[in-house]
This record gives sequence, C-alpha cells and structure tokens, in this order.
Amino acid sequence: MTHASSTEPTSGKNHLSDSKSPYLLQHADNPVDWYPWGEEAFAKAKKEGKPIFLSIGYATCHWCHVMEHESFEDETVAKLMNEAFINIKVDREERPDIDQVYMSVCQMLTGGGGWPLTIIMTPDKEPFYAATYIPKESRFGRIGMVDLIPRVRQLWDSDRDKISATSRQILAGLEKMDTRSAGGSLEPKVVDDAFTQLAGRYDATHGGFGSAPKFPSPQNLIFLTRYWSRTGNTSALQMVNHTLEQMRQGGVYDQIGFGFHRYSTDAEWLVPHFEKMLYDQAMLTMAYTEAWLATRNPVFERTVHEIVTYVLRDMTSPEGAFYSAEDADSEGEEGLFYLWSLAEIEEILSKDDAAFAAEAWNLSAEGNYTDEVKGSRTGLNIPNHTQSSTAAGGTLNMTEKEFEQRLQLLRARLFDIRENRVHPLKDDKVLADWNGLMAAALAAAGRVFYEPEWIRAAERATGFVLDEMRTNKSRMLHRYRDGDASIPAFLDDYVFMTTAMLELYEATFDPKYLERALELQQQTLALFWDNARGGFFFTAADNEELLVRQKEVYDGAIPSGNSMAADNFVRLARLTGDSEHLKEADHIFAAFAGEAGRLPSAHCQLMSALQRGVGPSLEVVIAGDRGAADTAALIATVREMYLPHAAVLLVPSGPSGTAIRKLALFAKAYEPVKGKAAAYVCQDFTCQLPTTDPGKLATLLKEAISKPKSSS
Repeated sequence: MTHASSTEPTSGKNHLSDSKSPYLLQHADNPVDWYPWGEEAFAKAKKEGKPIFLSIGYATCHWCHVMEHESFEDETVAKLMNEAFINIKVDREERPDIDQVYMSVCQMLTGGGGWPLTIIMTPDKEPFYAATYIPKESRFGRIGMVDLIPRVRQLWDSDRDKISATSRQILAGLEKMDTRSAGGSLEPKVVDDAFTQLAGRYDATHGGFGSAPKFPSPQNLIFLTRYWSRTGNTSALQMVNHTLEQMRQGGVYDQIGFGFHRYSTDAEWLVPHFEKMLYDQAMLTMAYTEAWLATRNPVFERTVHEIVTYVLRDMTSPEGAFYSAEDADSEGEEGLFYLWSLAEIEEILSKDDAAFAAEAWNLSAEGNYTDEVKGSRTGLNIPNHTQSSTAAGGTLNMTEKEFEQRLQLLRARLFDIRENRVHPLKDDKVLADWNGLMAAALAAAGRVFYEPEWIRAAERATGFVLDEMRTNKSRMLHRYRDGDASIPAFLDDYVFMTTAMLELYEATFDPKYLERALELQQQTLALFWDNARGGFFFTAADNEELLVRQKEVYDGAIPSGNSMAADNFVRLARLTGDSEHLKEADHIFAAFAGEAGRLPSAHCQLMSALQRGVGPSLEVVIAGDRGAADTAALIATVREMYLPHAAVLLVPSGPSGTAIRKLALFAKAYEPVKGKAAAYVCQDFTCQLPTTDPGKLATLLKEAISKPKSSS
C-alpha cells in the first residue's frame, strides 16, 4: 500500500518547516516566504511597512492545492508576493478562531466564502481585501494574482487613507455583528417553522435539501427524525428515510472502502467532492443510527457498521485517537484513487463477475465521471447504485441476500486492489472537538447496536484527549500531532467532549462519565460565557485577542458549540434533576432567538435542543445491580425503543450506587422492588408506579411516546 506523505520535509524554503500542521508543511517548500501566524510575522510587517497576505486553508482542500500549484509554487508569483507582502499561512482546522473572523470579513465584502480564503490586511491585522481562490492569471472576470498584487502594492504605497477607510468600515461591520442584542424568547413554534422551511427545500426526487452542490446536512436529518418522534408527522420521517437511502446508494458514499465524501457536486448524489472528513463520519453515524431506531431500515444499520469500519480501520491512531481527514486528490488528480474504468474491472474479475459489478455499480465504458475542466466523460466510473438491493437482486434474478453476498465478495476484491494505489494524503492531526463528535457517535451506535468494541473505541479516544491534550493546569488543548499538543481549546472542544461524556454515560452507566460531563460544563461556563449578553464566545477570555470575539450559533457542516451546549444543558438537567441547567439552556435560546427565529432551518441542532427542552420530557430510572440479569433485561427494553428525548439513569443498590446518588440527588429515592430490579418512568413531572416486568416497562414507554403534540 502506498500513501502520499504527510510528514514534514527535511528542509524548507520558508518559515513553515517546524510546523506540526500537515497543511502548513505542504507549503514549506514553496518559494513564497510563508510565516506561520505569530508575532514574528506581524513585527516584520510593521518594521518593513508591508501589508500582510493571509492565506487560510486546510490539508485536504482541493482548491487550496490548485492555488498552491498555480501560484504559490510559481517563482514569478512568489517573487511578487515576497516583494509586496509579509505572507502568512493558517490551517483553519488548527485555528478556527482566526478562520471565523476573517471568513466573516470575506462574506461581508463578497457575499460568499470558502477555502482557500485570501485576506490582505494591515500589520495591525485589519483587513481591506478579501477573496477565496485567486487564479494566477485573470480570467472570466476573476482577477489573477499577477494583476492583483501590483494593484494592491500601488494602492498601499499611494493611497493609504483609502485603505484605512476601508478597514474602518469592515471593523465597524464586525463590531456591529458582535454586539447583536439578545432576541428575547425563542418560542416553541419556531420548531414547526424549521420543519416547514426544510420541507419547502426538500428534493422529493433525489432526497436532501436544495440543489447542487448538495451537502449531507446530518443535523437536519437528526432534527427531522426527532421531530417525527415528537409530533407524529410522517412526512418528516419520509424525508429522512428517502434522503439517507439516496445518499447511501450514491457516489457520495464510498461503495468500495466505506465512509462518506464531503458533498455531492450534483443533485443526484453521484459525483462527490472526494475528500473525507472525520466530522462527516461522526454526524452521519448519528443520523443513520437514530433513523434505524425509528424505521428499522436494514440499510441504515449496514451503513453505520460500514462507516465505523472505515473510521476504525483508516482514521484511528495507534493510541486510539481519530485523525482529521483524507484528501480528495492523489497523484495530482481529484478522485483518482476512487475511480475505475470498466476495462480495469474486466481485467481484475472474471467475465461473469465483471458483468455483475458493472450492473450493480453502474459501470460503463464511457464512464460516469466528467472532467471538471474539460466537461467531458473520462472513461472512469464512480461506483454507485441506482436502486435498492431488493430491486437490483430482482433485476438479476437473485434474492436480496444473494445479491448482497456476491456484491460484498467483489467489493472486498476491489478494495484489496485499490489499497495498492497511491492513497490520498491523510491529515493525521488529532482535534479535540472532532474526536468528541466521533466518540459521541460511536458510544451511541455501540449502545444501539450492541457493539461494545465501538464503546471502547469512544473511551480510548476521549481518554487520549483528556490525558494527552491538556496543559499542566488541566486546560484542554485543541490540536495534537507528532507528540505535540498545542493551541488553547475553543468552545467546540469543550462542548463536543461534554456530549461524548453524556453518550458514554448512557452507553456504560459509569458515573465517572456523568461527573466528567459536569466538570467540562462548568469549565465551559467559566471560560466562554458572555455575562453581558448571554451565549458562549468561541474563544476563551484569555485566548489570543483577535479583531472581535465571536459567537456562533449557525449549524453548518458541524453543529455550533452554542447549539450543542444548549442540548447538553437540557440533558444534564434531566439526568441530575438540577433545574439550573435548564436556566442555562434557556439563556442560550434567548441569546440567539433573533437570528434563529428568522431562519430556524439553519439552526437545526438548536431546534433539536429546543425540542428536548420543550418536551414532553421523559425520564427512566432503573434501580438494580449492574450486571444482573434482571437489570440488563430492563435496560435492553429501553434501548430497543426510539426515545430521543429520554434521560435514562441507572441507580445500583447499596454502596455501588453512591457515586450516582451524589451526582443526581433525586436518585436517592429509587430502590429495587422486593429484591428485583425496577424501572421508574416519569413524563412531564408525573411518575408511574415502578415495574419489575420488562413487558410492562415496554407498555409504559409506548404509552409515553404515543401522545405526540405539536410545538405550538
């Protein structure tokens, strides 16, 4: 097996060779005199009186590679840049705080954003120009580097007042965004508005929302599954079921090696942008797990198993932490690693097997992959399905089981062949927030599908973060790579790790995880809370000071820290009985009521948290000895059902229950009944009599969830 190198060069032409970021190391041999973000670069800019060219990207970004090859590896462009600017490279995954601030600038100035992100600013970090990808030469109305740099240099030398005026306007806009006032109360009916907006954008033909490019948006699907559970609205579940099936069949899913690519460039989920991100695997594992509980669709269970197989096989370090991403490109071409010609398939497989593979995965001589630049077919194919296994088996006169068994044998053969290709670069840095998301997903899926090894994998990953990614004062750090933990943690690091602790508690019923969740939550409040206007800042009070200290609630590729924190607070309130946590959640809802109320479908994780808070609440306390058969039977009854808003607590009898009774004071009242494990079911502040019978418990739970109500 051959991998593109992710290790640092032995010598560099600029100041990046000592970096730990794979993205910065990719640029260490550029003729551009790059600096990492830091005082050395800013001091040099002030001393030489030069503006700063800030380039932000990440290691698996396709257009970042394109701009590097066109411009940053080009001696002519590098000479222009080095003469005009002090040049700074930033890995957005290492420094999301810097990326957020300057992405806001780009969106303000251009109406859009993306990566590579290009900012030109003063030595005082005040921006006056923003763009994304810039070609070397001007074309199609887009200015090129060779034309842009001389213009900026002339403006800098001759009209500094104009630059200062532009910077002042930008800073005023940022400060206005930062001082947004709390929007009052976030009314429960906004949850229904979110559903209505999603339904209005739903693609009834191909699934998903909107048109090309189409993103998986798993938080939307999780929200809709929970919305169905709460309201009984069957169209919500139908949207989820159809979308998840279509994504699983499409080329956006790696049919040979498993795992999801970043997004689909078309509406049909066929041609992906081929990079794979850890956070997508985490969020989609959550979405497919919850959808399986709601539908029992076997495709969803198989998909979860396959995603987890990919993550544990290809994205896990020897220490048990999870790597960040895999590139879209290999050997200089996007998607090359994942594409197949029919001739290659016919060489590898027998005639009958090749014909079966071509039929099953829609492979043809002309190919289904179109060259992005030339706009023509390449003769290469993205394996995908256009129908379910049941339908495909029928077409080939096979049962579904026979079809799947043959398909898996051929898939394994093609996977072995593909392993000998040059692999895309693996971004092997470990990020605390993304590890938290993946651990949460594994703990939840392990609980649902009775896979203890997945739960152990979640425990190893969270253990690594909490043991290896801390300062000597027990402050969390954001990034680990090559033996080095660095960069003060951000809001998402604390919040997503808290979510992982909550999922691990429900998967193991070990009180230490609930205790850790409470500790992390207290640290989050101390470090990030805005005492003046509510909500959490993205950076801690003592982090590096940037132009503004931002707060984010928009749920984009991953949920925002504020949205997930609100959900964590509600869960903690239900598990511990401490209503202070509900007040904290309510403060978040109030802080962002204005913007979330205007477009609730862009804040689906926050809407999920609001649903959990509004209720109906459901608490299940099981009193019994851990490991005992009667206790296990009651736990299994609860886990067989889809109860997305339930809080489930295990209270062991005797001394072994001391720890949980300290964390949840109300738990003191719960004991086994006549020596048998007992379950106590409470809904909306009303409790039923305890039962020791799993069948009776199932009835009580079904009655509790059979009374859905709307949000309004």
